[in-house]
Amino acid sequence: MSEHVLSVKEKIGYGMGDAASHVIFDNVMLYMMFFYTDIFGLPAGFVGTLFLLARALDALSDPAMGLITDRTRSRWGKFRPWVLFGALPFGVICVFAYSSPALSLSGKMIYAAVTYTLLTLMYTVVNIPYCALGGVITSDPEQRISLQSWRFVLATLGGMLSTVLMMPLVRLIGGGDDAFGFQGGIAVLALVAFLMLAFCFFTTTERVDAPPSTSSMREDLRDILQNDQWRIVGLLTLLNILAVCVRGGAMMYYVTWIMGDATLFSWFLGVYCVGNLLGSALAKPLTDWKCKVSVFWWTNTALAVLSVAMLFVPLHATVLMFAFIFVIGVLHQLVTPIQWVMMSDTVDYGEWRNGKRLTGISFAGTLFVLKLGLALGGALIGWMLAGSGYDATAHAQNHATLTTIIVLFTLVPGLCYVLSALIAKRFYTLKTPLLRHILSELAQHAHNHQQEFETSPVSKDLNQSEGQR
Repeated sequence: MSEHVLSVKEKIGYGMGDAASHVIFDNVMLYMMFFYTDIFGLPAGFVGTLFLLARALDALSDPAMGLITDRTRSRWGKFRPWVLFGALPFGVICVFAYSSPALSLSGKMIYAAVTYTLLTLMYTVVNIPYCALGGVITSDPEQRISLQSWRFVLATLGGMLSTVLMMPLVRLIGGGDDAFGFQGGIAVLALVAFLMLAFCFFTTTERVDAPPSTSSMREDLRDILQNDQWRIVGLLTLLNILAVCVRGGAMMYYVTWIMGDATLFSWFLGVYCVGNLLGSALAKPLTDWKCKVSVFWWTNTALAVLSVAMLFVPLHATVLMFAFIFVIGVLHQLVTPIQWVMMSDTVDYGEWRNGKRLTGISFAGTLFVLKLGLALGGALIGWMLAGSGYDATAHAQNHATLTTIIVLFTLVPGLCYVLSALIAKRFYTLKTPLLRHILSELAQHAHNHQQEFETSPVSKDLNQSEGQR
């Protein structure tokens, strides 16, 4: 087990990488559906289908990227180079995705399909190595939860920077031309994201030994799929992102058509993000007090109860709804850093079981599941709105559409949280005592391996060569 205490500078540096990702990711989650339907003029049903079909490519690209990073060798490490060299094309593609060229409807559909797919590919190139990096900066459980807490505090700030400032930037840059405003706004944010990723590269260090994999890609995929705890955390990740994606994607529609005042959106989102910030900061002290699995289970249970309770809030009880969204923001972001530490724990568990440390492919699979949840959430919103007769040009929506928006904002996330709580309680086994046992055995194995090497003829020959020099 590593005894290295991470500096605040390195924790901030690592967190900046996810802040950059959230500048783009949160923006896509909250605005892309609205941009495509109400600004670019695409049918909601088509957008929902696009979000889902783009994941078919991720089924190949995400594992491929994980396998590539597990085989990367460079003087900067396995994962850090990808964070830096993927940053610029990632930002450029994001600007193209938010552009509105004057095309026919068919041309717009093709343009959206190509640029959105490229955006998800570049997100893969940057974010899979970034997520895997957190598993090799330190192996100490307390340092890991501290690192992830810093990560999600800064990720939340990045998301706030992006989502709260996006509409003011649209109005400022566009001057009434929302299409140009969205393009200009995302260009500013993409530049900020590039600088954050560069800072992450220059302030972090890979310390946990993860030699390049020498087995075949098929064997690595087989081994990760046989890791039962990895599969459980993957399912929890899917439910977690589905909950936040559906609620976040429905938020603009909710404040516009249910609360009746679209100008409340920035305030509504800002309160939610402040709650996120507090939740990220609470993860470390709460998991110091109780086992992180227990915190995860109880928090998801509370989120499920609150989500259902929101259904009964009177439509014009604005202050009460703000209070609900703040508390939900706190609790949701409280479980997020815990979930990523759980994923790092499954990598240790896999190494303990079969002797192979598959960091890259493990986090690649997680990111694929995360993007699948994003796609399913977007598709669900698009299909349900289209099925209920949503009309972006109408002055008022029909009763079925209003009911659909309310269900998307309350009951669908609530169901995801219920399932998360039940699955974590019943099937996730890497609680603190077992995890400490696993890390102890891994540390002993590494020590024994080092001793064997030092007494081997190869080591003696190397020492002799060094002495002759």
